[in-house]
Amino acid sequence: MKLYMKPGACSLASHIVLREAGLPFDLVKVDLATKKTEDGGDFLAVNPKGQVPTLGLDEGGILTEGAVIMQYVADKAPSSGLIPEHGSLERYRVLEWLNFVGSELHKTFSPLFRPTTPDAFKAVIKENLAAKFAVLDRHLAGNHFLMGDRFTVADAYCFTVARWAKPMGIDLSRWPSLAAYMARVAERPTVRDALIAEGLA
Repeated sequence: MKLYMKPGACSLASHIVLREAGLPFDLVKVDLATKKTEDGGDFLAVNPKGQVPTLGLDEGGILTEGAVIMQYVADKAPSSGLIPEHGSLERYRVLEWLNFVGSELHKTFSPLFRPTTPDAFKAVIKENLAAKFAVLDRHLAGNHFLMGDRFTVADAYCFTVARWAKPMGIDLSRWPSLAAYMARVAERPTVRDALIAEGLA
């Protein structure tokens, strides 16, 4: 498989999941401004959406949308425990967290990366994010990971998005359980290897 990614972007979650699953893959860096791959190729010819992550499949074609890519990869390595079995309530709990991160955190963060977003609106966004971080903090006060003692695809996504707090001037130490969780996830060998491979550590 081939993962098209931008260092530190939401594609980091899929990168972590691929390493956790122990599946072979290649990394291809993408310049999202120019829509070019690191070898000068046209990324839009690979994925007309022009977004990362994009997963090139062994059988040909691509898969897009990070939450879907992570589920696909986890299902290819069921022994990894990255996602519970089909039909189980636990699986829907993981999907519940995936959707929370995607809709309540990821999309809320997005305007902070745009230079045209007014400062007053950025302040409102940070207030909204603080409320979401408080939800996570309360949950993680009694849980090692989002699903208790098991690391899942939801943790890879949550860790990736919550990492954006620091460059946006949000101090996660306000939420000690969340901050401790971030440190725990960062210590995982696969996460550390992904960060190193993307030049983030």
